[in-house]
Amino acid sequence: MKEFILLLLFCHVASPVRHSLKYFYTASSGVPNFPEFVVVGLVDDVQIVHYDSNTQRAEAKQDWMEKVTADDPQYLEKETQRFLGDQLVFKARIETLKKLFSQTGGVHTYQNMYGCEWDDETGDTDGINQFGYDGEDFIAFDLKTMTWIAPIPQAVFTKHKWEREAGTNERWKNYLTQECIDWLKKYLDYGRSTLLRTELPSVSLLQKTPSSPVTCHASGFYPNKIMLFWTRDGEELYEDVEHGEILHNHDGTFQKSIDLHVSSVKPEDWGRYSCVFQLSGVMEDIVTKLDPDVIKTNWGKTEIKRYGGRHSLKYFDTASSGVPNFPEFVVVGLVDDVQIVHYDSNTQRAEGKQDWMEKVTADDPQYLERNTQIAVGNQQVFKDSIDIAKARFNQTGGVRIIQWMYGCEWDNETGHTGGFSQYGYDGEDFIAFDLNTKTWIAPTPQAVISKHRWDRETGG
Repeated sequence: MKEFILLLLFCHVASPVRHSLKYFYTASSGVPNFPEFVVVGLVDDVQIVHYDSNTQRAEAKQDWMEKVTADDPQYLEKETQRFLGDQLVFKARIETLKKLFSQTGGVHTYQNMYGCEWDDETGDTDGINQFGYDGEDFIAFDLKTMTWIAPIPQAVFTKHKWEREAGTNERWKNYLTQECIDWLKKYLDYGRSTLLRTELPSVSLLQKTPSSPVTCHASGFYPNKIMLFWTRDGEELYEDVEHGEILHNHDGTFQKSIDLHVSSVKPEDWGRYSCVFQLSGVMEDIVTKLDPDVIKTNWGKTEIKRYGGRHSLKYFDTASSGVPNFPEFVVVGLVDDVQIVHYDSNTQRAEGKQDWMEKVTADDPQYLERNTQIAVGNQQVFKDSIDIAKARFNQTGGVRIIQWMYGCEWDNETGHTGGFSQYGYDGEDFIAFDLNTKTWIAPTPQAVISKHRWDRETGG
């Protein structure tokens, strides 16, 4: 189920020309002041519709969805009625599951992801329908065999029950292979100017030091169906390369990097290497040769890095409990990975960590005092949050850590900017903000409460 939930976070890496329509249902119990049922619908990972049991109303989440409701004024009402029906089913189902697992109280979640994919070049289609309970796989539909896969004993009864319901399975097959595909094509047509647009990136070669890998960085592309790789003599390299993840830019485009380790490459052989960027639907590749003259570096710099045009400001807040002789709360601020400010709960004082920060405090004498007050306030919030997290994970003692990384990036060549805010608990992803959709992504069941509360506060 971890893979299922993380789809929301990592679904950016998609195969070329493959489109998708997916719905995510989440039912919960034992969570006060929290919707018992939430539905999110996405086309090509872009949220198009939202419903929850508090509003009991389906809402469009993209401007181009106005074309859908213009052609079908009853669209949102029909979606509302559909989700209301599903809400009743899921509410009853979560009670059944609690009995199956011999549970009474506590927080429990029941999730369903279903939808379809379509390759607009080959015409190939596929469908998916899978359920999870309390963060683990529960049961999944095998479209090819028209059977249900039960990975745990508690799901075997459901498997046999649903397989006897031949009519239900036929309806699922019809939906996943026909109706869903038809709707996917409709949505792609309605949202063509957004969903099917093509934007090429700027591609730069970056290197921090002479012994560092050379990074090929592509930023500003859309859609995210791309290939970025290094070649030698025209052949793709699989060794001595490291792929980065596809990341969001604030304007809805994407960025990605790939490193090439050049320590073993002879200088006279550099010309044999190239970085290749391929965008789905675009015939011509962007090829950048490995040339020392075009690599942007920060060699010899003693202050902020200048290479690549991409700069960052990041803050790392770390709260801990159960760690003797260690500050309960620490804040570190960095510009281009250079530490500029530090605070901890022992000193309760923000301190500049670079000589040039004296220019900042000269222009703004209250700078460090304001940072101190902000950190003191966050310290109390994090102290409370770590206790809440321990309760959600049914923990008492032991060493516990909550971390928050937030900040922004700016490319001084392209003007592209990006922002991020993500939390971790005990070394695992907990929740992250999606700046594109202005919603929070919860990869663990324990974070779902926070997601919906924060979504309401951010208007997501």
